[in-house]
Amino acid sequence: MRSDVLSLPGSPERPNEDWTATALFAAEGRGTLVLLDGVTPPAGDDGCVHGVPWFAARLGGALTELSASRPDVSLSEILSLAIRRTADAHRGSCDLSHVRTPQATVVLARWDGAVVEYLVLSDSVLLLEGPDGAVRAVLDDRLDRVPAEVLRSVAATDRLRNREGGFFTAAADPAVAGRAVTGTVPRAEVRALAALTDGASRWVDLFGEGDWADCFGVLRAEGPAGLLRRVREREVADAAAGGVRRWKRHDDATAAYVELTPPGCWAFSPPPVR
Repeated sequence: MRSDVLSLPGSPERPNEDWTATALFAAEGRGTLVLLDGVTPPAGDDGCVHGVPWFAARLGGALTELSASRPDVSLSEILSLAIRRTADAHRGSCDLSHVRTPQATVVLARWDGAVVEYLVLSDSVLLLEGPDGAVRAVLDDRLDRVPAEVLRSVAATDRLRNREGGFFTAAADPAVAGRAVTGTVPRAEVRALAALTDGASRWVDLFGEGDWADCFGVLRAEGPAGLLRRVREREVADAAAGGVRRWKRHDDATAAYVELTPPGCWAFSPPPVR
């Protein structure tokens, strides 16, 4: 197995609120991938003294440890446990009932010799590439269903945040794990996978430079560095043309790429005794 990860901040003046990690157990053919995109709150109080990067690191660390060490527990339950653990870490100092309490999108993937499990919550993306090169995108599109004019209003967005009919992110309520998009795929049907925050996936879903298969082809040929370079170049060109298409020109952008060893090929074979 091989993994490659890159994360770029959207602005040198602000901390990067994305978070990602991989854990590879090569001798056993097991591994896990975690990717979070911290939700930048609008200016004003969010009820927390710590901030989004602290929250993303706490939640991401819990997800990595639990998904790697508890193969007997489903990914939905892993997310629920990680949210509870993170909430307990600042429950005494922060108002976790605040609608904008620190929160994040989640991509979680875990694999062994038999299956690849996945979980996606909110607008980060998981890509699964099959042995034939076909690419499947696992998406939670509830945020995309919210009209753009609604998202331009802080009050209107707050009314839809972690509410039925709106969209869901990992914040302080463990029950939100039941809202995630989950599933399993036979290990033999996945040769590689990738996770993208929306700052990286905009190469496809904002700028239309290619489809998900094209995006995966860039990752395979050029790695996350190549994809993020292309994203930044496209952002600059779009701004120069007078068309800054989002409320911030550059977003935090993170891409993680993992190639899986074919099933049955990870066992260690000692050299012959001569």
